[in-house]
Amino acid sequence: MVTIAIIGRGGMARAHARAWSEIGFGDAVKYICSPHGGDPLEGAPRAQSVTDLDVVLRDPDVDVVSVCTPTPTHADIAIRSLLAGKNVLLEKPIALTVADALAIRDVAAQSAGVLMVAHVVRFFDGYRALRSVSDSGVLGELLVVRAERISPAPRPSTWWHDESKSGGVLVDFSIHDFDQLNLFLGRPVSVSARRARADGPVEVAVDYEGGASGQVLGFMGMAPGFSFSSSLELLGSRGIADHRYAGALDASQAAGDSYRLITPDGVETRSVGASNPYARQAEYFLECVRRGAEPEVSPTHSAIAALAVSLAARDSLNSGKSVSVALE
Repeated sequence: MVTIAIIGRGGMARAHARAWSEIGFGDAVKYICSPHGGDPLEGAPRAQSVTDLDVVLRDPDVDVVSVCTPTPTHADIAIRSLLAGKNVLLEKPIALTVADALAIRDVAAQSAGVLMVAHVVRFFDGYRALRSVSDSGVLGELLVVRAERISPAPRPSTWWHDESKSGGVLVDFSIHDFDQLNLFLGRPVSVSARRARADGPVEVAVDYEGGASGQVLGFMGMAPGFSFSSSLELLGSRGIADHRYAGALDASQAAGDSYRLITPDGVETRSVGASNPYARQAEYFLECVRRGAEPEVSPTHSAIAALAVSLAARDSLNSGKSVSVALE
């Protein structure tokens, strides 16, 4: 029997609670741990509210810890949980610095528990479909990957609007797109970022070993009421595939979707599934835990690489210069 603790009480904690419930483990959530306590989360009706992480880590019944706390706490909580032998599903970004990310990686390598960083976009139906298209070879050699992520301004927060705590738009938000670029194009080499005005969208170019390039557009300044939107486009030597998602930011209530494939044979629109990616992520993580296996769909080294590109992009934006990507 699996027993789960959710650390945190914000939007991501609620998304994780719904996901655990959707795959049949809502009653298995024993604790919701947050400094200020509070009522049970929807999807985890039997969970006890506790304020001390040690209560969770000392409980031998707890197998899985979902870490859904502000980014500055990730390294401490993840390392303590792994040292206690827990299996850790850690929200992205893995940490605020590459040094902390590497420390988490090293402790995980020695821990009895499984670590997976929750880069949930890897579990979105449309993004998974484009991965399958690329793997099939129908696009030929990938030359350029373009990604976009757009939303209204984030709600008031005690930490997010402080870039020293969240990393800002590039580290907390566009990291999903940098992760996708890395997934398709391989090892990032250098990054250049710019924006035309201080409150405007950020445009980022990433160069990769082998000559491919990636482009990311990130913006969190749309008018209130705007529906979150993201897109991914693959340009290959023999074709193009693209997909756009529009809906709730946490994507916990996914709808049917599609992607477009353009090849010498013509233009084709193909449908994709309609499932909650957070639930699929939780299910996949639980299977890794059952097998004691490393999470190949979302490996730790990929989370570190996504963070490294994000940090390089932020440095480039601040300096106005191209910045090399430091993976170690």
